[in-house]
Amino acid sequence: MAYKETFNISGENLLKKVKDLFNDANVTKVTIADKNEKEIISFPVSIGIVGVLLAPIFAAVGAIAAIVAECKIIVERKDDEPKTEKTIVEKENPLV
Repeated sequence: MAYKETFNISGENLLKKVKDLFNDANVTKVTIADKNEKEIISFPVSIGIVGVLLAPIFAAVGAIAAIVAECKIIVERKDDEPKTEKTIVEKENPLV
């Protein structure tokens, strides 16, 4: 069963969070949306993706991070644990 998680995140932490999600085994799809949940970009995540194919995705995410101050990452996972959607707020790095 698939479920979705929503992360509210600042643009400066966006690329790091997306890279972390690519390393998660149960993530099937990542969608980046603005704070009003209007979709900006969406891409599937599969285990067989090679690093060379990830470079354009990371470049696009980096460009979005430079433009957007605040956004949401909607993550679709394949697992049967939670029955409801979760919303997680990432704290900004005070050192930046």
